[in-house]
Amino acid sequence: MKIIITGASGFVGTNLQEYLKDAHDVYAMSVRYVAEQQFDLKADAIIHLAGKAHDLKKVSSPTAYYEANFELTKQLFDAFLRSEAAVFIFMSTVKAVADTAHGVLTEDAVPDPKTHYGIAKQRAEQYILSQELPLGKRVYILRPCMIHGPGNKGNLNVLYQLVSKGLPWPLGDFKNERSFLSVENLCFVIKELVENSGIPSGAYQVSDDKPLATNELIQLLGSSLGKKNRIFNIPSSWIQACAKLGDHLPLPLNSERLQKLTENYVVSNQKLVAAIGKPLPIGSKEGLLKTFDSFKK
Repeated sequence: MKIIITGASGFVGTNLQEYLKDAHDVYAMSVRYVAEQQFDLKADAIIHLAGKAHDLKKVSSPTAYYEANFELTKQLFDAFLRSEAAVFIFMSTVKAVADTAHGVLTEDAVPDPKTHYGIAKQRAEQYILSQELPLGKRVYILRPCMIHGPGNKGNLNVLYQLVSKGLPWPLGDFKNERSFLSVENLCFVIKELVENSGIPSGAYQVSDDKPLATNELIQLLGSSLGKKNRIFNIPSSWIQACAKLGDHLPLPLNSERLQKLTENYVVSNQKLVAAIGKPLPIGSKEGLLKTFDSFKK
């Protein structure tokens, strides 16, 4: 099967190419938004990963999100509808549904994104779901939570550096649970969607099976590094006051980073696992340990 991947040079794209290369002919396609451009998609499946990620520094213009995450997706999807390709997979995000999760987030939740990033992804989802699919075509919208794996440079790497240096974790007073997603599980899901024509089209949330507390994550990091865990239960009110200072001063902690480290964000993957009919290949802790091992190299 010939598969085109946009955004193939990114974290997910590089892992996905490696995962698919032995079973399929995989081609990287470089794309960016240009008004009124047309794409000629000659492939069996299109996996659209390209887009503008959420900018934590908040220096990106709103227009950049809508062009990269909505307009470009619309152009590619229109080209898919005209093409002979059978499968279109759009990489969206749980942030297209909710910036904060109260309880377990499922596909039944009414989308209410708050950022330009999430709103642009949600508009792309709405456009895709509003179009009538020709016979024989399948479309999947994937909403992953926090993805991790080899090559990941996000908050998990920050936590790894802290524990590896023997520094204490000062946020032990925060009690939370959040879902993670191993890139290996994500690649498995995408391969199943491409190959199994019996999986219904639609929007699916993607996460590992079990959520973890951030304190559990610190303990897992300590075990991986062979270091004693040092978790301090500094009152959360003090930490929140320091984070507010970080909103205005160049401190390592600000309100947004604190929220990402301590928020509850549990995502259900039950609809997806039921549709695939197979369990995900690796468990939550096993996947995280693989990620932590990759940081050592």
